[in-house]
Amino acid sequence: MADDTPDGPPAGPVTPVSGPADPSASDPFARFAPAAPQPPNRLARAGRAAWRVLRHEWTLAALTSLALAALMTWPTLRRPMTTIPEDAIDPSLQAWQMAWSGHALKTDLGSLWHANGFYPEPYSFAFSDTLLGYAPAGLVGDGSVAAVMRYNIMYVLAHALAFLGAYALIRQLGAGRVGAAIAGLACGFAPWRLSQAGHLHVLSSGGIALALAMLARGHGWSLRHGYRPERRRPGWVLAGWLVAAWQLSLGFGIGLGFAYALALIAVVAAVWWTVSRLRRGAAAMPFGWPLLAANLGGGLVFGAVGVLMALPYYEVAELHPYAKRTTGLLDMYSPPLLGFVTAPEHSLIWGPDHAALRERLAWAPEMALLPGFTLYALALTGLFFSVWTLRQRLFLVAAVLGTGALSMGTQFFGGEYGYLLLFEYLPGWEGVRTPGRLMLWTTLLLTVLAAGAVTEILRRAAALRHDPGTAGLHGWLRLATIVPALLVLAEGLNTTPHPTVPTAPAALRQTAGPAMVLPSDFRIDSYVLLWSTAGFPKVVNGNSGFTPNSLGTTRKIMETFPDQLSVEHLRKIGIRSVVVLRDELPGTPWEQIAERPVDQLGVSRTEVDGALVFTVT
Repeated sequence: MADDTPDGPPAGPVTPVSGPADPSASDPFARFAPAAPQPPNRLARAGRAAWRVLRHEWTLAALTSLALAALMTWPTLRRPMTTIPEDAIDPSLQAWQMAWSGHALKTDLGSLWHANGFYPEPYSFAFSDTLLGYAPAGLVGDGSVAAVMRYNIMYVLAHALAFLGAYALIRQLGAGRVGAAIAGLACGFAPWRLSQAGHLHVLSSGGIALALAMLARGHGWSLRHGYRPERRRPGWVLAGWLVAAWQLSLGFGIGLGFAYALALIAVVAAVWWTVSRLRRGAAAMPFGWPLLAANLGGGLVFGAVGVLMALPYYEVAELHPYAKRTTGLLDMYSPPLLGFVTAPEHSLIWGPDHAALRERLAWAPEMALLPGFTLYALALTGLFFSVWTLRQRLFLVAAVLGTGALSMGTQFFGGEYGYLLLFEYLPGWEGVRTPGRLMLWTTLLLTVLAAGAVTEILRRAAALRHDPGTAGLHGWLRLATIVPALLVLAEGLNTTPHPTVPTAPAALRQTAGPAMVLPSDFRIDSYVLLWSTAGFPKVVNGNSGFTPNSLGTTRKIMETFPDQLSVEHLRKIGIRSVVVLRDELPGTPWEQIAERPVDQLGVSRTEVDGALVFTVT
């Protein structure tokens, strides 16, 4: 039934409702009370939020990694546009690689694998590890000066990421901040990494530890606490796979081992989860569709990047079968046991003292594998005194020994029960010639053992704080853990040279290409590639892990240039210009090239700013 009561105020008198009494009316002193606090304004709230972010552990870890990287790689950033770490050969090549990939992204992505070097060879960008993951950096700037500066910046950032990635992984595994910091220092600045100062694709290993940390976090797993389903985060899993894909895109030199390690971890984790589920029941071991979808999606992205990266390398293998690594080449680069206690030449602390040890190594740059004596001591302590369980410690020791044996290549019982199994039976390993670079895995595993020891020391120190008789000892123990951190850092100090990069000759800048620069060898050709970043003219010159037959043939024929045979060869392969660097001629077949006749050859000769330019008509 409808309500017929009219709207409006009720009839009759209305008694007003009185508000709260004025406190000052009953308490004369109330007016002297402090004013009620006012809520913070937007600016104050933003400042507090910014302060919380700045003092957050991960912000501090990231800033620390950047500061340490700049300090430990100094003077890389002192003259970043004119000098380059280690030498000007391989770094020049890698500076060109980053510039070329950025150029291809901006102009013609389809030409990515067909670079301007090694003309007229196809797939020339796949003759070495490409650092393709750094292509976005190649979008900024043009020319050789920008390429050198870009390289130096990425060189410093690679060290920073190596520290941060290891710190994140060790924290996720369950170690404390100090133990994680020591792990970051060891992985970012271990002495053996100094021998790789000219190989940015090897130094760029931080994505490995960071991806593992993200994947472990997303799965709710840590070494200390095991699997905790309530901590599952599918977003972190997907992020971990994407970081892993980015790491793989930097190159197969270390990315191949990472891919197989991820596959092994995935298989072991799946078997462990399945067995645990069967034993404990579905309710005890949840996984969930979101987590499965994140793994499938991320794994597909990782696999797709791997396949797309591998295809041009298989094309190169078909075109240049002689470039395949052999067991003889492995013998040349396989380090003996002595290498694990030998520091590189540019180690400030150990370099001079280890000179005699390095002389006993066949190829010291790839065989001086010392990760640090402090790290060895901490890892040994972690075997007997650790926050990890005994079973976990024994597994870590076995993994350290296993990866160390693989790092020795054919020096470990001929490799028959080690590296050669990978080399002969697993796809991709036949393209890796330097087993010693697997030392990055040995180093990472040693840091897990070391972090376990440091964390246990601090855990026991915290227990002493509540005992009046030992409260003072707590502070001393915490302070004492700084000492190994400083020692690990000190062992990473270096004397890495920073030579000035040769400037591009004016003659080459004015040459449109296709062209060839003489003399031609791996050193000068690396410079030529760097100089070619100004416009990317096609050049015959190039440097990589192998020399294509075409380049070797052209170098041989050009020893008598200019003559009929060499000029006809240039016309055949489409070369129209030859730039001769006069300063590089002494001791080469071209010392008298300025006096060689060009009449009747269809070749003109001019001089441009100290260089000779031959134009083939």
